Amino acid sequence: MGSIATKLRNFIVSEDGPTAVEYAVMLSLIIVVCLTAITTIGSNASSVFSKVANSIH
Repeated sequence: MGSIATKLRNFIVSEDGPTAVEYAVMLSLIIVVCLTAITTIGSNASSVFSKVANSIH
């Protein structure tokens, strides 16, 4: 039984778990920002190309 308590204590004291969670949260935020930026740039580019196409006709 002491072995389980020791393993549990080591797991709680270890900082590997919280560090992995922090990196996962940062990665998800970076992905959301990138997707938002790509969507915005894509919409703006589409608008510009539409305006150019209409002005040529």
